[in-house]
Amino acid sequence: MPSALESPEGGEEDILRYEEMEDNAVSPLDLSELLKEGTKESHDRAENTQFVKDFLKGRIKKELFKLATVALYFTYSALEEEMDRNKDNPVFAPLYFPVELHRREALAKDLKYFYGEDWKEKIQCSEATQQYVDRIHHVGQHEPELLVAHAYTRYMGDLSGGQVLKKVAQRALKLPSTEEGIKFYVFDNISNAQQFKQLYRARMNALDLDKNTKERIVEEANKAFRFNMQVFDELDKIGRSLAEEAQDGGFPVHDGKGDIRKCPYYADKLGTAGPGCPFHAAVGLARQPLVQLVLAACMAVAAGAAAWYIL
Repeated sequence: MPSALESPEGGEEDILRYEEMEDNAVSPLDLSELLKEGTKESHDRAENTQFVKDFLKGRIKKELFKLATVALYFTYSALEEEMDRNKDNPVFAPLYFPVELHRREALAKDLKYFYGEDWKEKIQCSEATQQYVDRIHHVGQHEPELLVAHAYTRYMGDLSGGQVLKKVAQRALKLPSTEEGIKFYVFDNISNAQQFKQLYRARMNALDLDKNTKERIVEEANKAFRFNMQVFDELDKIGRSLAEEAQDGGFPVHDGKGDIRKCPYYADKLGTAGPGCPFHAAVGLARQPLVQLVLAACMAVAAGAAAWYIL
């Protein structure tokens, strides 16, 4: 199964060319819709984890961001190993897009930036992350149809809310404009994220799955949420033990673009804020305690923008 819509002759035109997919053709019984509806409760819990709320406010310490990147590296290493294992399995093959989606190499570059050339010797898999990794390996080796839940939850989030987090991290941690440290969020081989997500959902909905299998995939997606929340909680505990870091611009980058009041995981398009975007006005008053309190309350609503996209 090819990883892209290739040209008839292949060769130089192997970069994605997308087909237009109309969302009005989606049925409530399609797997993508079942996943969206079936994980709402888990999503609500995940969006209220302290780690995610702090991240969205720009309150992310560099050392904690590095540890989150480590957790991502081990998670995606496991996920992509199992995806490679099942690339020819009909229950997963249509969703195999290694050139477009795989994140392990990008994460390795981020870790090299943060830890240096010997980064592999300086990192280790945490307890919560190891539990997540173990589950992914079990699924890939024994129940490959459930791998769909982990791939969909991770990659569709990376292409949506993950792009919001990229801006937050870049500003809060003063990372280079050349994207060192945040390569994880950069998909060089996807020219149009919206169209790619439509293609991915269409491929997923076309899988030959019975009702019982679809229900098991939804259940597995909820498990993926729980594993991610366990990692968030673990990071939050570590973060409380780290020394405070001086940071400029403690609020997330908004730039008048995107409606972060909606969870972008479910939004096909981020809206465009008007010229009176409150984030712009708030920057000049950010040092005032009362304004900080009001903004913190607003950002609690916005936490749904990326509840599980970090990990």
